[in-house]
Amino acid sequence: MFVYSNLFSNEIINRHYFKKHSIILSLVIPLAMLNPVAAQAEGYPLPQDGSRLIGMQQEYKVQQGDTLDAVTKLYNVGLIALMESNPGVDPFLPTPGKILQIPNRMLLPDVPHKGIVINLPELRLYYFPAGKDEVHVFPIGIGRIGRSTPTMQTSVRMKIKHPSWTPTTKSRTEYFQQTGKHLPSVIGAGKDNPLGDYALQLAYGKHDYLIHGTNKDFGIGMRVSAGCIRLNPDDISWLFHQVANNESVQIINQPIKVSLEPNGEKILEVHSPISRSDDDTEFSLYWTNEAIKFNNQEVIDNDEMTEALLLHQGMPVVIDSK
Repeated sequence: MFVYSNLFSNEIINRHYFKKHSIILSLVIPLAMLNPVAAQAEGYPLPQDGSRLIGMQQEYKVQQGDTLDAVTKLYNVGLIALMESNPGVDPFLPTPGKILQIPNRMLLPDVPHKGIVINLPELRLYYFPAGKDEVHVFPIGIGRIGRSTPTMQTSVRMKIKHPSWTPTTKSRTEYFQQTGKHLPSVIGAGKDNPLGDYALQLAYGKHDYLIHGTNKDFGIGMRVSAGCIRLNPDDISWLFHQVANNESVQIINQPIKVSLEPNGEKILEVHSPISRSDDDTEFSLYWTNEAIKFNNQEVIDNDEMTEALLLHQGMPVVIDSK
């Protein structure tokens, strides 16, 4: 376990980090050419040579009136992921002309690549269809502080179209405290249902956890739910029609991902770890066995490794040899 304090200033974070560690030619794509939903439906081909690197690094030039939330919808990425990959950028008033790094280049998680894999620190869901050499990646919302989404090894218990929502006693109490209004004991399917039109009920515990849609226009790529996993409406619609009952679901906590690539590159991807409570002053980075092996290599440049761990910008970077 590697513990550090999240007290680094914007001056440190705003170094010319990407220029030094660029691993692929970035692309600036005009808005008129973007079709993120279609791109996600096609998926990414799985590397066949032992590589873990998928996707393509992209850039976007901020236009007058843009917000980071609007950019996330263009590229189907999460808000926190976009903010982490562009530290210091005002999410509401980004400077026109600013080049944003779009985090659509990533390492696959260090778990069996089957069914649904959710990596909580990434705020991403991976889907590996059986019998196909491809993976589909979606931004997700997860449980907020105090209502954290747990790690688990489980499966899809039931697929529910047009689900109704039965809020827990805790949810109803929180709603009353926030609004002064009483939440109905059951909310039927429709535009007022926060579960959206589709839900995958998980077999874990008392079957309280769902992968579902939303009727809100925000919250994807953030910690906002009461513990369930939230997807954009188009994404859950697509996923719902692909998965089967009893399909594997892994929910993991891997803020550090590493890869020793076939071409000799040593790649590290670090995400902000999941905080446990509102008064957390330290965060923990949980090391997989592979990450420990990666870090123990004598040929790794320790200064570059440390810098990547401190910045945790959520994008793959090449760590040079000594």
